[in-house]
Amino acid sequence: MNKSIATMVMATSVLLGACNQEAKKAEDTKPVIGRSEIKIADGRMTPEALWAMGRIGGMNVSPDGQKVVYTVAYYSVPLNTSNREVFVMNADGSDNKQITHTPFSENEATWIKGGKKIAFLSGESGSSQLWEMNPDGTERRQLSNYDGDIEGFAFSPDEKKVLFISQVKTVPSTKDKYPDLDKATGIIVTDLMYKHWDEWVTTAPHPFIADFDGNKVGSPIDVLEGEPFESPMKPFGGIEQLAWNTTSDKVAYTCRKKTGKEYAISTNSDIYVYDLNTKQTVNISEGIMGYDTNPQYSPDGKYIAWQSMERDGYEADQNRLMVMNLETGEKTFASKDFDSNVDGFCWSADARSIYFTGVWHGESQVYKIDLNDGNKLTALTSGMYDYDSVNLLGENKLIAKRHSMSMGDEIYTIDLADNNKVTQLTTENKQIYDQLEMGKVEGRWMKTTDGKQMLTWVIYPPHFDPNKKYPTLLFCEGGPQSPVSQFWSYRWNFQIMAANDYIIVAPNRRGLPGFGMEWNEQISGDYGGQCMKDYFTAIDEMAKEPYVDNDRLGCVGASFGGFSVYWLAGHHDKRFKAFIAHDGIFNMEMQYLETEEMWFANWDMGGAYWEKNNPVAQRTFANSPHRFVDKWDTPILCIHGEKDYRILAGQGMAAFNAAVLRGVPAELLIYPDENHWVLKPQNGVLWQRTFFEWLDKWVKK
Repeated sequence: MNKSIATMVMATSVLLGACNQEAKKAEDTKPVIGRSEIKIADGRMTPEALWAMGRIGGMNVSPDGQKVVYTVAYYSVPLNTSNREVFVMNADGSDNKQITHTPFSENEATWIKGGKKIAFLSGESGSSQLWEMNPDGTERRQLSNYDGDIEGFAFSPDEKKVLFISQVKTVPSTKDKYPDLDKATGIIVTDLMYKHWDEWVTTAPHPFIADFDGNKVGSPIDVLEGEPFESPMKPFGGIEQLAWNTTSDKVAYTCRKKTGKEYAISTNSDIYVYDLNTKQTVNISEGIMGYDTNPQYSPDGKYIAWQSMERDGYEADQNRLMVMNLETGEKTFASKDFDSNVDGFCWSADARSIYFTGVWHGESQVYKIDLNDGNKLTALTSGMYDYDSVNLLGENKLIAKRHSMSMGDEIYTIDLADNNKVTQLTTENKQIYDQLEMGKVEGRWMKTTDGKQMLTWVIYPPHFDPNKKYPTLLFCEGGPQSPVSQFWSYRWNFQIMAANDYIIVAPNRRGLPGFGMEWNEQISGDYGGQCMKDYFTAIDEMAKEPYVDNDRLGCVGASFGGFSVYWLAGHHDKRFKAFIAHDGIFNMEMQYLETEEMWFANWDMGGAYWEKNNPVAQRTFANSPHRFVDKWDTPILCIHGEKDYRILAGQGMAAFNAAVLRGVPAELLIYPDENHWVLKPQNGVLWQRTFFEWLDKWVKK
């Protein structure tokens, strides 16, 4: 090498090393966010208490079934940021220890090397890479050096390979077309799906496979090389949409092999199997026209199971469990006796059964399907809870997260050999719960206007006195087909509403799962119909109680719940004293053309508003809330995020403008940096403060 060039290279190397050290030093000075020792004065839930809670994430059982690794996310309101740490405990919950204390969020912790190491994702090196450490958190070591962020991973059963997810560029940028305009911000659009959830679509997640020699990850191959498709699928798909077979030579992956308009109008995804030896791919769900996701091979390698919806374009169709015999190709819908959705599942150790979680009558419980006994269905748990993320813990136990309207996620075991005994393993937020007085939660069955029975959850204030009268809120659920089960939310939290001395009425109105498919499907094409009558049933029935103040009723909701608020504002006949709508649909004609996932609008609205001979579509658009603004006479707060590409912020702005022009008291809380949710701590606290200030002003007065 030329001496001068060598000198330059050495100097550059030294300079880069110094820069990297400075960058690392800057990262090291970031504060480590952990458990908050918050003090609560009067036993009432506050926004600060909610944001001080640790949020349990993913968990993974060691190969010998003796230990569990899991993650917890902590948030800082003053710093307006979060951090995720790793914990390890014995399988009975004892010896629970936090093994990381860093400013780099550690994610997706899992056991490798026979339980001797824990693999995880960390941004410590400047990008999200794969790392390993000892079970006590020592000897952190970077395993990958991929040119990009790794978003999820799974080691092959023999651990000689690793499957991981990373984004690849699929849409040419303006700079690609006009290199001389490198500072131009304009985006040239030529087809649909140019935006999704909260991003302008320029990349797609792809599955990569790389060799692993125990020390480092080798050069990867892109399973979808040269293809513009997503696997896993945006916006929420992760590593659960991909799976290794038991012999480490095949990968099953979820993919909707469509782009542009074809992608925007269809939910038809499939399960593909990529053979590492032949480099060939086979579609194993071909002919099933709906939404196929989340494959899992059985422990004996003889079967593969996945979740499957039947009808293309209907994203809220019944999510059924499909089991395929890999030798014969026979496919069976194993969950045929469960008239609701299979929300998550795992195989038994002997591959004779499948355990899953599913909602029924406002509770998400754990069930067993016995594949050797005609797919016999058995409920394993009960009670006013929602179970989630069920997995095996040895041969005779299950491990799952559980929450309710009165407590956030904790980890539990279900002992299959001891009458399905449930044991709590973690107490992440005990220090906070011990200071809080929670309101009573009860379920009531109410007769609807068409003679059916509807479950409505009622949440009472702490220290409830039936001899007093309380302001009461009707809660309108989003989705629209999301269950009002025993959910715990850090925004739409019923206990914080109750702590502010409101009674909350939360009906499982028409169009929600857990009450049979007829109940769930009634809402499609009928947004302004029976579901709205169900809302009136719920609030009118509760208004008969002597402790409900009929002169102080409010109505709140988000997404479809926000649509419900806007619709009810024009039809409530002076029942309510104030409304709050978050990310709601105000003008359905604009929503039909503004939203990104057109399959949703087509199915739920029944078609386009210009289809004059389509009675379902015409009924839908005739019931758009903006058509009834002339009836608005009640104060309304509109909340929206400008990065919400599911329901654009213009919907909230238009509703606010309409109210002001009508002379109706109104307020707008707009977030330039939030999507369909509110994710930043200070924005979350602002949301709660604005929410209750509005209700206190117009409902309590």
